[in-house]
Amino acid sequence: MAFGLPARPAALAAACANLAIGLLLAFRFDYGNATAFQFAAVRPVLDNPAIGLNVGIDGMSLVMVLLTVLVTFAAIWIRPARGTDDALYYASSLLIAAGAAGAFVSTDLLFFYAFHELALIPTFLMIGMRGTGNNKDAAWKITIYLGLGSLVLLAGLAFLVTAPSGGVSTFDMTKLGALTRTIEGPVQERIYLVLLLGFGTLVSLFPFHSWAAPAYAAAPAPVSMLHAGVLKKFGLYGLLRVAIPMLPLGHSAEWIQHLLIVLLVGNILFVGLVTIAQKEVDTMLGNSSVMHMGYIFLGIASGSAIGYSGAVLLMFAHGVSIALLFALSASIREKTGTLQFHRLGGLAQSAPFLGLAFGMAAFASIGLPGFANFAAEINIFFSGFASKSPDHFGWLQTGTVLALWGVVISAVYMLRAFRAVFKGPLPDALKSPVSDLTLSERIPALLLLAALLLTGFAPNLLLRAVNPVVQAITAAAAR
Repeated sequence: MAFGLPARPAALAAACANLAIGLLLAFRFDYGNATAFQFAAVRPVLDNPAIGLNVGIDGMSLVMVLLTVLVTFAAIWIRPARGTDDALYYASSLLIAAGAAGAFVSTDLLFFYAFHELALIPTFLMIGMRGTGNNKDAAWKITIYLGLGSLVLLAGLAFLVTAPSGGVSTFDMTKLGALTRTIEGPVQERIYLVLLLGFGTLVSLFPFHSWAAPAYAAAPAPVSMLHAGVLKKFGLYGLLRVAIPMLPLGHSAEWIQHLLIVLLVGNILFVGLVTIAQKEVDTMLGNSSVMHMGYIFLGIASGSAIGYSGAVLLMFAHGVSIALLFALSASIREKTGTLQFHRLGGLAQSAPFLGLAFGMAAFASIGLPGFANFAAEINIFFSGFASKSPDHFGWLQTGTVLALWGVVISAVYMLRAFRAVFKGPLPDALKSPVSDLTLSERIPALLLLAALLLTGFAPNLLLRAVNPVVQAITAAAAR
């Protein structure tokens, strides 16, 4: 596009190339050595402290790369709203994807942070310039929240690299982990709290969540797909990649665990009830995305390998399912001109494939068996009891029981949304039947559904890469 190439074909070529590279990495990955960073490259930038554009992929980052390339392909493929099909639209979408992928493969703490910030800039611009509805207010809100969250995170990362004895010496994650273990317990707790607040704000951890739903509702579909589906996982990935292995005493501190459990229950129950009250598809999906972050935080709070593996699997499953739902909601808006429940209905009569795809994506979000979301949530719920004796019932177990009610809440708002949009008679306001998705429009939906079903029936396709990494994290934390 920078060389005068047509915007859409160039963007599709880039997305296809990324997808091909991601799948090639998965085929060539050595799953017997999943804890090591493979396909590594080192480009020193500064000697003291040691900073470099260092990249590599282990089992956990491989899953995140696969998530990124899948959602990027689907986001670029879908047709944008009329009048927005230009170079800025596609370039911004690719920049968001590039920033997310760069963060997931970076093994240098500074570039890990910088890549994420790179992805935020086009996110803000696209919501403000190409968004719908209250897009200006939503753009300012997400900018303020995520800007402050990024500053808090930067302070926590600076605290992390300067706290070991001897001061700042390296930003290399593979070397920094050994240095941070010399940090005393109380200091680890303070650093971990700052990182939790920073990463948590970027993930929409309760009560720092109110930016997410308005931003996703106002954003163009590819931005909602890429941010909710991919970029928001940066904070969760950061906790597993940086905070937990480098600050094990901070993560296991009782008061921090209690705080995290209270906040994640807020995500699941409070935001879940708010989601039920929504009257439009896009705001319902935005709040649903926030709610499901609570399950991933529950897996992280468990402190067990099964919880961590469930968290990573749910990051992938949620990313794919919410991206699919946002893509389908964009199609509904384009075909009907609205996403308000009371103005919709009966769409399945004339658009059966659209109804089928939305229904399957909704079932995946609820956690129906057969989808990757189910396998992930089962691991997370088991992790709430796996590390304790049968007669012990503490904060984690209480949080797990409360989180189970979230499954009921999810079923209520998703099935309600499906009924309101696709069942019943066609409203008089629509006047004529709505056309179904064309063959071209079905391609991204089929790809994302296939990914959910394939990893749902065979979750070991991903867990064989993830399990060795999370077992290494728990073993290192137990030392």
